[in-house]
Amino acid sequence: MSIKKALTIAGSDSGGGAGIQADLKTFQELGVFGTTALTAVTAQNTLGVQDVFPLTPQMVKSQMESVGDDIGVQALKTGMLFNAEIISAVSETISRYKWEKVVVDPVMIAKGGASLLQQEAVSALKSKLLPLAMVVTPNIPEAEVLIGMRIKTEEEKREAARKLFELGVRNVVIKGGHDENTSESIDLLYDGLVFKTFRSERIRTKNTHGTGCTFSAAITAELAKGAAVPDAVSTAKSYIQAAIEDQLTIGSGHGPTNHWAYKRKFMNV
Repeated sequence: MSIKKALTIAGSDSGGGAGIQADLKTFQELGVFGTTALTAVTAQNTLGVQDVFPLTPQMVKSQMESVGDDIGVQALKTGMLFNAEIISAVSETISRYKWEKVVVDPVMIAKGGASLLQQEAVSALKSKLLPLAMVVTPNIPEAEVLIGMRIKTEEEKREAARKLFELGVRNVVIKGGHDENTSESIDLLYDGLVFKTFRSERIRTKNTHGTGCTFSAAITAELAKGAAVPDAVSTAKSYIQAAIEDQLTIGSGHGPTNHWAYKRKFMNV
């Protein structure tokens, strides 16, 4: 049996709900071997981010090279990249290894409001990393920053997807979790030709820490296994819905999602 491998290039969450911790849990639950390139160490919990210590761009690059030279990468995702220098190092290394199944989760702000991407890094993300992406997965506030427009309606969400596609991304997924005006959470996928929507019941809960990381990690795992992008997004939607529904209620703030809920719900594990 050929073991599929996925790489996450992201920050560490000491609370275990987001970042590389969430990514590795998701990879494991979906049957993919997970590897990491750490970009930053954060001190955080369900109440917020207390401290951030970024690694050097060279160290991030060295981790990626260690994985690429020996273990191999079928698909990868990026999460918290923090600054323009790290984004440049990550983009250059992806290009050198010719990794194609790249999922970019443009992490900008933590659930508690802390900034996880320096302002000057946004332009580097747009010009250097997004053109390498097979899939980009912004939530609505992140999409607004990336394209410089407000998104209030479904048509505006579609226009935002078109503008992100024009930056060189092959598939755009705009997540609907921040659209509180509907009883559903509606994610929109655009491949340059066709729009496809993925719907789920909106769960009213504060236990949503790490949802973006987990969703993008699930897409990455499915791409590593050979799934087409729409199928990978569909599985990721089911995975994160189960993780939100089956609440753990850990901590006194924004609690993490339940990474083992998907197997329990769909695989009777």
